[in-house]
Amino acid sequence: MRAEPQSRAKDDTAPGRLRIVHVMRAPIGGLFRHVVDLAGEQAARGHAVGLIADSSTGGERAEAILRMLEPSLELGVTRLCIRRLPSWSDPIVAFRIASALKRLAPDVVHGHGAKGGLYARLPALLPFFPTLPHPHIRVYTPHGGSLHFDPDALVNRLYLSVERALERVTDFIPFESAYAQKRFARAIGFSHAVARVVPNGLRPEEFAPVTPIADAADFLYVGEWRQFKGVDTLIEALALIRDETGAAPRLALVGSGPDEAALRALAERRGVDDRLSFAPPMPAREALRSGRILVVPSRAESLPYIVLEAIAARTPLIATNVGGIPEIFGDYADRLVESDDPSALARAMIAAGGMDAATRRRASDQLAERVAENFSLTAMEEAVLRGYRDALEAAGCRRAAEAVLPQRA
Repeated sequence: MRAEPQSRAKDDTAPGRLRIVHVMRAPIGGLFRHVVDLAGEQAARGHAVGLIADSSTGGERAEAILRMLEPSLELGVTRLCIRRLPSWSDPIVAFRIASALKRLAPDVVHGHGAKGGLYARLPALLPFFPTLPHPHIRVYTPHGGSLHFDPDALVNRLYLSVERALERVTDFIPFESAYAQKRFARAIGFSHAVARVVPNGLRPEEFAPVTPIADAADFLYVGEWRQFKGVDTLIEALALIRDETGAAPRLALVGSGPDEAALRALAERRGVDDRLSFAPPMPAREALRSGRILVVPSRAESLPYIVLEAIAARTPLIATNVGGIPEIFGDYADRLVESDDPSALARAMIAAGGMDAATRRRASDQLAERVAENFSLTAMEEAVLRGYRDALEAAGCRRAAEAVLPQRA
């Protein structure tokens, strides 16, 4: 899917109307949902919006979502092959994205995730790249990204050095969680970027309860199958439950990722492979019907949508005490489990499975009420737009001052 970019029209001067281009890599997971929600809401408010994303990931589901969104995007959808890890093709892709941005002529270039953030901001560091001829701002939402890297590993030090260079040409950084903002401050630091916490948000209709199907698994995992998501810890916990109770509960895994083969091998070694089912990515509310209790065993997170979505759907939930998850739970954060601890996770799963229906419903309602009050899509979109406005104003003042400084010298 590739829409022909639309250059800035002469009459594109409506008061308050912005031209916004979102740049991301893989159209999967919570990052993709965030971009789709934000772009859709901004377009609905009358802004000219475009999206640039990878063409090699996401599959049919991403294609369907983008086809539904594209008619509302005045600046279209541009898809290129963008690799997750550093590649020889990166300079070529970066140049093509910079050229597309020059044709689209946005007021706001908003990069999402490590690779999207790189491509959105790189033209400001490389003078031989195509650049925008008019004042604009560069925005970066990490979505975890480089913040999940081990800062002591040599290759990750290089990544963080690049992030520090890019931060100096960044005007606004909306963080999904206070945790992400603090982690960024420690690992990368701030120079002049406007930085604010803008939590992910849900639509009102997402708070309708979801009922599990008749043959739903006892436990459910929804998300990427990657090491930092802790799915291996969940499989180990399943084996421990079998050892303690004599029978392993059923576990449904919904998603995709590079660690599928390793997870299948682990389940076979631990003797619980017959208790697992694997299913491809699907809409969250559909996936939540596949299990009775959702488990989020992550080793690292920022502010995961699946936790918000499960709480809104009144799906009982076990989650680890990492990243921004405690910010979602608030006063109920004592319900969270330590990460990377199969024994603690197994105990929590046994306790949740034995909880009576009334207690489970009361706990779910408490969390749903908190999420409804604090994590709305409308609040998220309004906070991002306010940040754009403030950053545009600050950037305009700064650039005007820089223009006269050489004359004073």
